[in-house]
Amino acid sequence: MQGFFFSFIYKISPFMLEQITAQEILYALILRREFKANGIHFFTPPEFSQQLGYMNRPKDYIISPHYHEIQLREINLTQEILFIKSGSVMVFFYDNAQQKITDTIINAGDVLMLIQGGHGFKMLEESEIIEVKQGPYRCETDKKYIHDTCF
Repeated sequence: MQGFFFSFIYKISPFMLEQITAQEILYALILRREFKANGIHFFTPPEFSQQLGYMNRPKDYIISPHYHEIQLREINLTQEILFIKSGSVMVFFYDNAQQKITDTIINAGDVLMLIQGGHGFKMLEESEIIEVKQGPYRCETDKKYIHDTCF
């Protein structure tokens, strides 16, 4: 995940797709609600264990019925995707050494992909968030807290 800068990202306004990086390591992607393009676009490389893509298809466009074959995959890192359904949320980003990188605000309609490193949240208003991550999730071993953090 170090040095990843998907070529399509550079064709998008930085106000619609934002990268959270430190020392050329990608920690998160934020797809803003204003993003719009025709066709299908993936913002993640194929080797990521979680994929983030966008589709815009015209009326009557057909995606042929299909299924996905069973594949043995090894997942070493939990990646999360958050859909902000309503509200406003301050996100705090931390690098792999648990040092704060930056913070930013995400709003209703935005999509956040957490790729690696740490993160924290402060609800700036009542917020609804839909979270997607790989399973099975083991709370006792999957999550470690970054101590001495204060908002």
